[in-house]
Amino acid sequence: MNLQWITFTNAVKELYKKEYVPLHEPTFDEKEIEYVTDCIKTGWVSSVGKYVDRLEMELAEYTGVKRAVAVVNGTAALHIALKVAGVKPNDEVFMPSLTFVATANAISYLQAIPHFVDVSIETLGLDPKKLEEHIKVIGEMKNGQLVNKHTGRIIRAVVPMHTFGNPVDLDPLIELCERYNLMLVEDAAESLGSYYKGKHTGGFGRVSALSFNGNKILTTGGGGAILTNDDQLADYAKHLTTTAKIPHRWAFEHDEIAYNYRMPNINAAIGCAQLQKLPTFIEQKRQLTLVYEDLLKNVDGVTLFKEPLHAKGNYWLQTLILEETITRDSVLEFLNENGVMSRPIWTPMDKLSYFQQMPKADLTVTEQLKNSLINIPSTPLEVK
Repeated sequence: MNLQWITFTNAVKELYKKEYVPLHEPTFDEKEIEYVTDCIKTGWVSSVGKYVDRLEMELAEYTGVKRAVAVVNGTAALHIALKVAGVKPNDEVFMPSLTFVATANAISYLQAIPHFVDVSIETLGLDPKKLEEHIKVIGEMKNGQLVNKHTGRIIRAVVPMHTFGNPVDLDPLIELCERYNLMLVEDAAESLGSYYKGKHTGGFGRVSALSFNGNKILTTGGGGAILTNDDQLADYAKHLTTTAKIPHRWAFEHDEIAYNYRMPNINAAIGCAQLQKLPTFIEQKRQLTLVYEDLLKNVDGVTLFKEPLHAKGNYWLQTLILEETITRDSVLEFLNENGVMSRPIWTPMDKLSYFQQMPKADLTVTEQLKNSLINIPSTPLEVK
């Protein structure tokens, strides 16, 4: 690699004061220790406890929705979100091919069919215009429901994923859903703290999913949450994630096959402490973006991805877009070998062997981006 990349690598290590800079580390202090210690001392460490209730209440307040249901991880959150939204076996569900595999897995858990569509260069997420064009080619309305005329299957829902915390252009997508009677289920796993036209992501869909994995902007170790403005759906989601147990002082009665997906109290305790710091994390990430923008001015053929005009993103993962003249893997090899952890974007879902036979639209932009996107260290830090 040339001197420009050497200079950039050294600058990143100097910025973080480390010889090896991870992609994204959790940030903890005494508050997490205090809350976790409280769990241990009181013995409330499992799926019941004050921190679970508190986290749900504070998440709902922060995101502006009526209800939040805390669960064990983001995949579980999306699985249950899709189920309570009404996705059934053999339904098709529109989703971006360029996403983490959990999006497609959650659809598959319900024996539904992922239907892959393209993304936008402006948002890195699902492109409503290309989706509309695709629907006009493959879709027809029958009895008030969109049907794939090539497969005969009902297309039940759309799952946009807010890539790296950058909100999808939601207004035209909502209009499409209304026109074609599609359920909007947001995969907001990466976008806690991100806003679309002043409204928090996860508040637009009938139901939505968050993730609090160890590398997310807010972590509970492992965990996630379901968001909705529908009390009935929230109650059903909570019922399904607690093995569908009928409330009783001592009896174990269950009214349907369900899941043990509830978040443990000890994880929720970490989340409560983290949520207090989220505004600081986001501000530090926005400052980090400005630093990277300055550092990359002297690196040819590279652009730092910036939030779309309609949005205020959380900048969960800083993202580089490489020009065609630069080989992605050579950059990845150089950065990782020289102490700056970096990674490519995910393999598109339509390229995975077990999803290759799934229906798909034209994926031109997905093909372009898969070889040109790199994430670089994004842990929030105070920039001086």
